[in-house]
Amino acid sequence: MSITSTNSVAEEKLVCVILPRFNMNSLTMMIEPLRIANYISDKPLYEWQFLTPGGGNVVASNGMTVACNDLGAVSRSSLVALFGSWGAERNTDHHLMNWLRQSARHGTTLIGVEIGAYILARAGLLNQKSATTHWSLYAGFSETFADIETAEQLYTIDAQIMTCAGGTATADMMLYLMQEQHGTDLAREVSSQMLHQSMRSPETMQRPIVAASTGNINPVILEVTRFLERHIEDHIPIPELCVRTGVPQRKLERLFRRDLGCTVVQFYRQLKLQYARTLLVSTNMNIREISVACGFNSMSYFSHCFSKTFGRKPSLYRMAWPDDQPEPTWHGTIYSFIRNPVKDQT
Repeated sequence: MSITSTNSVAEEKLVCVILPRFNMNSLTMMIEPLRIANYISDKPLYEWQFLTPGGGNVVASNGMTVACNDLGAVSRSSLVALFGSWGAERNTDHHLMNWLRQSARHGTTLIGVEIGAYILARAGLLNQKSATTHWSLYAGFSETFADIETAEQLYTIDAQIMTCAGGTATADMMLYLMQEQHGTDLAREVSSQMLHQSMRSPETMQRPIVAASTGNINPVILEVTRFLERHIEDHIPIPELCVRTGVPQRKLERLFRRDLGCTVVQFYRQLKLQYARTLLVSTNMNIREISVACGFNSMSYFSHCFSKTFGRKPSLYRMAWPDDQPEPTWHGTIYSFIRNPVKDQT
């Protein structure tokens, strides 16, 4: 299935620069609010265009294609959104980065969607600014770009540079921009048409530490898991968690087994391994550095745990979506761990 650009003549023009394996949901969530705004208005308010370096059809991660013009095809634009997903964290296209810098010099507002934020960062457009990316690569983004004020939230606004986590957060961001341009009434009507219950603020967190699909979670479990996520590099003993929560160790273990189907130690290890996988995919840190950053005293034990959880040695996990795989997979998530907890590794 192929998607092409609109041919409308409108007040505002959005240019979507998309890269191979981009997330179609993020692109759709950006365009749909604009389409609906045109639908309910008495004149076209927005138009959009799809570009990619070199032009041609670009295949999304779900197999759909978008027909794109080359970067030089755009004549004017008030807004440029860069869509990057799998592989974009290692993109070093200097022609694209120069084009982005030139757009910024001309006063165009730039948006890095999902891992597109990596490319804006490499182009030097996020220095000393606040930025975000999708939570799955947030840790690597923070490690790689120390001079950027990172925040795990839906989207950020810093002068003419914006970043967005992607997915449904893209709709919230576009509704915000629409509200700024055309007022609250239009934004609310578009949100209603989309069945988008409420417009979330930029600072809204991207996710809870434990997915809602796990059912009712005891507040103590939520407190402990959030604390453990903030201390990936450390070795937090269970007695310290018990002191913090005021819950005896036997009860805390019982709550973890009842609500998550695993022990506290197993859950903590899984968080560390998830963090390690993100660093492998999205940074140039070596395996020993990653092992230390994730709180493993022994690199051999880290490799053993990693291989058992993800089915690949750490050295073979530098690409989230290898070229020889037809579709992306990201097994070993907290969800799958809770559903099918692994036995304790010794």
